[in-house]
Amino acid sequence: MSGWLLILALLVLGGVLSTLGDRLGSRVGKARLSLFGLRPRHTAVVITVLTGSLISAVSLGLMLLVSERLRRGLFELDQIDERLRTSRVQLESSRSELQASQAQVARAQLGQQRVQRELAQAEQRATTLRNELAPLRQERARLEAERNRLQAERGRLLGERERLSGEVAGRDAEIRRREGELAQLRQRIDAGSQELEQLEENLIALRRGDVVLTSGEVLASAKVKLERPQQARGVIDAVLQQANLNAFRRVRPGDPPERQILLVPTSDINRLEELLKRPGSWVLSIRSAANVLRGEQQVLAFPDLRPNRRVVSAGEVLASTTIEGDLRSPDLLARRLNLLLAAAYARAQRQGTTVDGLQFDPTAFSSLVRSLSERPSGQVVQLQAVALRDADTPDPITVELRLPPRQGQSASPQGPRR
Repeated sequence: MSGWLLILALLVLGGVLSTLGDRLGSRVGKARLSLFGLRPRHTAVVITVLTGSLISAVSLGLMLLVSERLRRGLFELDQIDERLRTSRVQLESSRSELQASQAQVARAQLGQQRVQRELAQAEQRATTLRNELAPLRQERARLEAERNRLQAERGRLLGERERLSGEVAGRDAEIRRREGELAQLRQRIDAGSQELEQLEENLIALRRGDVVLTSGEVLASAKVKLERPQQARGVIDAVLQQANLNAFRRVRPGDPPERQILLVPTSDINRLEELLKRPGSWVLSIRSAANVLRGEQQVLAFPDLRPNRRVVSAGEVLASTTIEGDLRSPDLLARRLNLLLAAAYARAQRQGTTVDGLQFDPTAFSSLVRSLSERPSGQVVQLQAVALRDADTPDPITVELRLPPRQGQSASPQGPRR
């Protein structure tokens, strides 16, 4: 039923009930009835009030009977308000969850982009490693070909030795004339055999990683300046003992160093002793004469004597490089800084140093890589590898990575000191 019909019905019903109440009150008044001991006039008023209350009750009952929305609004208004507030709270919570979900989606997208960049970098590194592996394979093929050639040469030499032995048996006079030649040939054969065996052992050792001393590696080193020429022999013996101890620990780890495994020709030691008697400051080094495998019984070595001189001065720039503005990857930056250090070490070697490698602070190296990766986009940076202190031929070289000094300013250190 529409609202207008309900209003019309209420008006008609109110009019009818009002008329009935008025007539009822009039009759009660005329009849001079009395209820509950009241006077007739008061009784008429009570009847009129009851009739008005009946009109209100009937009107309200009719509205509640006809309109379901009115019933719900009258009896369920508080519950509806409570549900509305609950719904609003849930709506706000849903909005917050939606915003959080959107933020998580954004972070996931950023993570996916980062993973894609790392994957591209990994593919680039894999390509670089494959390119570096190709020359090693070629070198292995060359070594195998060289081994086959030496084996063929050995067979040819063995055949030559057998042929010469047969001729010697029938020609005694020829033997006396060619004894020296045959001895030389046998030495060549033995040297070829030993070289072939050494190459085979080195090839196998290189594949297994059993080479503990490489050819030319320094076993012991000392800075020598004699006050008296008679001290030369004692200094040489001390350096040889230290070299023997270092070689024993490297070649036969776990065994007590109770014997001499270092072999140095006596003629080299005598010549070294005569050179050390000359005035001046010298750098004496004992170097390995060949690659040495783990567990071998002897280590061939030779002495190396050089004049001691200044090779690096404090503050000297050994190498420099430019970091482009678009170079921000930590891996590529670390590789560029390693190349800078390698260039600095190569220059130090050219200037006469005998040490292996440079000294620098790895913590500062990592910090420098991180700061370069976080610099503003497009910023070009110049870096220098600078020596921190003076170094002679055998002294360790400590370097620092820093920005080149601006005009009127001192250099800004970028690599800490050790």
